[in-house]
Amino acid sequence: MTLLIVVIVFGGMVFLHEFGHFLAARFFKIEVEEFGFGFPPKVLTLFKWQGTEFTLNALPIGGFVRPKGESDPNVLDGLAAANPWKRLGVLFAGPLMNLITAIVVTSIIIAQSGMGVAGRVLIESVSISSPAEQAGLQPNDVLLAVNGSPVGTMEEANTAIRKGLDTPLALGIERAGQKLTINATPLSSRSKEEGALGVLLSYPRRAATMTEIITGGFTLTGAQAVNILYLPVGLIQGVIAPSDARLVGLKGIYDLFGQAVQRDVQTRQQPSASPNTPGQTAPITEPTNYILSLVAMLSVSLAVFNLLPIPALDGGRILFTLPEILFRRRIPYKLENVINGVAMLFLIALMVFINAMDFINPVNIKLP
Repeated sequence: MTLLIVVIVFGGMVFLHEFGHFLAARFFKIEVEEFGFGFPPKVLTLFKWQGTEFTLNALPIGGFVRPKGESDPNVLDGLAAANPWKRLGVLFAGPLMNLITAIVVTSIIIAQSGMGVAGRVLIESVSISSPAEQAGLQPNDVLLAVNGSPVGTMEEANTAIRKGLDTPLALGIERAGQKLTINATPLSSRSKEEGALGVLLSYPRRAATMTEIITGGFTLTGAQAVNILYLPVGLIQGVIAPSDARLVGLKGIYDLFGQAVQRDVQTRQQPSASPNTPGQTAPITEPTNYILSLVAMLSVSLAVFNLLPIPALDGGRILFTLPEILFRRRIPYKLENVINGVAMLFLIALMVFINAMDFINPVNIKLP
């Protein structure tokens, strides 16, 4: 299942990227000679439509488009011969399609999970044999106060719990409309992963409005793009550790999706047993959406990466187009082709290195 999902997701993102280029080229009346499903070598021609040959290729990941005269402005009515604004439109269309995909997927996640309700802290789950379980805390309890001090955010709740390590805390909670006080002792002997009290905190959720779904899709997608662009700055400033900014290849993506599939399936098959039944974990109240979250994250990453001003990428080709717009002078196309060709070789070498490191020194990424 994981392999199938990775092929569909990764291939689908690349396909949508190329489909964006295809739609823009057709919109600007630029002929597309081939639209390939997968990567060469070509297996067969599926059909021809309005001058475009749709082909099926051997490597079943992604796709490509081959516009007429892509690198030669001497080919009439080709891409390289089109005016620079049309070329920019075609180049931007691929990353734009990936960003639209991320916005749609993120909006779906918001529609499914709802919006957090500010000012209330929810106990989402309770660990087995933890101080919280032994004290009688249950999933869906709302934490109102710690030792009489009201808490309205997870940060306030965590701070209050850490200050009371190894001492009994009076936890004011609300359960099914009733207010209760439960005494529990957070333990300093428990690991950070276990948590001193053994609870997973979140916020109560409500159904999102259509406006929140749409604006949230745009806002979170934009925030992800900004975070990706901030990575090199954070590395230079020392805010981000090099291990946290390491690139991963197909194996790393496969491993992440393996965890995502397992977690999403588990949270959709939770038993309805009592949370305090011995030998059973406390049920998680809401299904996770790790697969969709990874789809959105990878879509944004693909868009941002392709817009970087690196030759051979869309961003590099856009950079070569700007002098023609700003100064009315075009960089010699033969020089541009040589630079793009050399850069492509470096990019291929980089991808080989990244994928090799996935096996030599695998990244240990654990979903929260």
